[in-house]
Amino acid sequence: MIEPRIATHIRVRALRQTVEAEGGFAIVLQKGDPVSGALLVQQLKNGRNPVLFEQMPNFDGPGEWLEIKQENPDNLQEYKDYLSRRMERDRDLWLIELDIADSAQLVALLQSIG
Repeated sequence: MIEPRIATHIRVRALRQTVEAEGGFAIVLQKGDPVSGALLVQQLKNGRNPVLFEQMPNFDGPGEWLEIKQENPDNLQEYKDYLSRRMERDRDLWLIELDIADSAQLVALLQSIG
């Protein structure tokens, strides 16, 4: 049975409000489909070193948030090209940027919003 999921725009709003309430920074870089768009989360640490997270499907419950891409200091363009390709292929895709120093804290936050 397929479990209902929270609309993407509500998940994005919850992420922004939670991060900002804890003194962090959050901004939507690309809006996608408000109900069913996939969500990519770009983590920054003090405004640098972007790391991209995406929720991967799971057969026995909510999906798991995994790190899918990091910026390579030796090839900064590679990360930008990857994001461009993803956004070109999926016009419903959301991209939100969160400035949170601790990756474990970010993953826990992402899991809490589903």
